[in-house]
Amino acid sequence: MNDAKSDLMLLTVLLRHDQSKNLEDIQAHMKKVGWWDRFPVEGTRVVSWTVAMGLGQIVTLELPPALLPLVNVELERSAWGVFRTECYPTYDFVPVRERIRERVKNGGQ
Repeated sequence: MNDAKSDLMLLTVLLRHDQSKNLEDIQAHMKKVGWWDRFPVEGTRVVSWTVAMGLGQIVTLELPPALLPLVNVELERSAWGVFRTECYPTYDFVPVRERIRERVKNGGQ
């Protein structure tokens, strides 16, 4: 099965706060580099964007794999200086879990 959805990937981005900066410093930097207009890059979709107190922000994007280099460059351009970034290719485990659950229910492993 090859549909448009299968041509997409998920990318989880951890934006760890630079705790040497206060909120005003962070917001000033983000405004200066145009963060809110530049990220996420065009062609990506925000699946979720949460704040974890004491950690930072956790963003999950859905995107075509070809846009991964653009996301990387944009993080380097506009996130660095206020966030330490970590990126993880991810996938939706819910359908996999359901298949495993059904298999186990029917005596398999």
